[in-house]
Amino acid sequence: MKAMALRQYGTEDGLRETELPDPKVAPGEVLIRVRAAGVNPVDWKLAAGGLDPVMEAGFPMVPGWDVAGVVEAVGFDVSEYRVGDEVYGYIRKDWARNGSYAELVSASVRLIAPKPASMDWSQAAGAPLAGLTALQAMRRARVGDGETVLVHAAAGGVGSMGVQIARALGARVIGTASERNHDFVRSLGAEPVTYGDGLVERVRGLAPYGVDAVLDFVGSGAAAQSLPLVGSPGRVLSVADAEVAALGGHYVWVRPSTDDLIELAGMADAGVLTVHVEHELPLAEAAEAWRLSKKGRTRGKIVLTV
Repeated sequence: MKAMALRQYGTEDGLRETELPDPKVAPGEVLIRVRAAGVNPVDWKLAAGGLDPVMEAGFPMVPGWDVAGVVEAVGFDVSEYRVGDEVYGYIRKDWARNGSYAELVSASVRLIAPKPASMDWSQAAGAPLAGLTALQAMRRARVGDGETVLVHAAAGGVGSMGVQIARALGARVIGTASERNHDFVRSLGAEPVTYGDGLVERVRGLAPYGVDAVLDFVGSGAAAQSLPLVGSPGRVLSVADAEVAALGGHYVWVRPSTDDLIELAGMADAGVLTVHVEHELPLAEAAEAWRLSKKGRTRGKIVLTV
């Protein structure tokens, strides 16, 4: 198969189109013919060695944890899927080597679910990591009907899905974004405010008594800056700033979940959740996709097509 791979830790400059053996398919796994692979900041952070202290890695390393594609083969004792089924998933394995930037990838049935019928391949590939992160963050922050939630980076991949999920839960959403993205944030159902100095005052202009929960999807001190707006630090959550735990909040790391993927698909097919794909590039242009991702200005998602 063809894949984009690195021979050692490094940057996008080390990504090379490489011929590799087709993946082996273990019991309880399926082989997926990749139609699209989602690009996430964790991909290039992992490639740079950022997770080396906590995750085993092997080389050549094929990045990518988001996938949408068609079941090509099934392993022993797999009854959930048949050849030809359309699936999507967050296929993070216990060690980093065989990812979704490839024509084929194997994945446990515990990491995938049927592809949402309402999404095309690129949207489905952009949904798993961002959607699971947003959904699990909402649960951890106990977001409920009638509450007011502050979502940081509301125009980004995770934030844009977080806004929609919070709205589906019945919450009012205030979302931070650059001014060029305010109309986009409004289209998702949130009230936009600009980043930077004076944020607390701008949010209080919309919600004089503060907010019930804060979801930080950007880092850079956003969680700490938001503390004066929330009654309890226990309802401040970040996926990008580990220091939030020292403030009494929660630092969370997304977990694969078939049940949650099924829930996201149900929301998509019900018309309350969509994925905005800002950039769609062929697999061979994975390096350019990383350059775009590193700029931190992408509205929604970047996806590689295969």
